[in-house]
Amino acid sequence: MNLLQSLGTILLEAGSAKFITIAVCAFAMVANAIGEALIVIKSVDGMSRNPEAASKLQTAMTLGCALVETTAIYSLLIAILVLFVAN
Repeated sequence: MNLLQSLGTILLEAGSAKFITIAVCAFAMVANAIGEALIVIKSVDGMSRNPEAASKLQTAMTLGCALVETTAIYSLLIAILVLFVAN
């Protein structure tokens, strides 16, 4: 218990909590890129297997990518706010 308290104190005193938050946001952006790539891969795979359904798959892919991209936008917003606004 004492070790965890001292570690927490060191992190907060050094101001590195801000950078830990930014690192978590960067990890979320990387995970978002992987998820978006998987959406596109599966959609292109479906289009190659069934060309007649390409328009429906493209619409679903675009909507899915837009929804997944909001996670990266929120992560970027949080990282910018923490970096420049937080004390």
